[in-house]
Amino acid sequence: MAESPSGVNRFYVMLGVVAVAGAGALLYLVQKPKTVSIPANVTVLAADTAGFRGYFLGSDSAKLEVTEYADYQCPICQDFEAVQFPSVKQQLIQTGLVRWRYRDFPLNQHPHSRLAAHAAACASEQGRFWEMHAIIYERQSEWASARNATGKFEGYAGSAGLDVPKYTECMTSARFAGRIQASLDEGTKVGVNGTPNFLIGGMLYVSELTSDSIAAIVRRLLPAATK
Repeated sequence: MAESPSGVNRFYVMLGVVAVAGAGALLYLVQKPKTVSIPANVTVLAADTAGFRGYFLGSDSAKLEVTEYADYQCPICQDFEAVQFPSVKQQLIQTGLVRWRYRDFPLNQHPHSRLAAHAAACASEQGRFWEMHAIIYERQSEWASARNATGKFEGYAGSAGLDVPKYTECMTSARFAGRIQASLDEGTKVGVNGTPNFLIGGMLYVSELTSDSIAAIVRRLLPAATK
């Protein structure tokens, strides 16, 4: 018995629905950001540290260098960046007293901290480290709890003005894993055991500091320059 015209129509409608759904799923798989993993405890090569001591902000001729060891997924580090660092920049960095040095210290309990550090390193490759650095901290609540934060950071790369395909290639390569490990090793060697920690005038401060506390330390170390 021949199928009725209405039955044939229903068949083709269902076939169209399946085709559209299949095409949508294929498009999702193609466009879905690949999960990027940055390896830990890698062997640090000479090339990982050649000519690189950290990320700097401020004048090369500043009278004092301050090193911050921090973790992008650390809530206290995010609080320091949002609340205290603007005053540090205004009072100490922009006045030429301090040259700020940022070093990654990814903690084991934070699963996305190395990924965040690598995203910032890839931004640095394009001369946009501090722009990406600020966005990563500002939006910590968005990516810290994500199962796969790769796509989040890719979006931030676009917001920071990066060439996204170049950024994506950099992330996939994981070529700065050794740099991040070297930074962690340096912090461990000087006694860092949490974040944020600060190295000022050869002394490590392992408790949370305010901008006023840092300014007071700088005034004590540079009394003539801060009068």
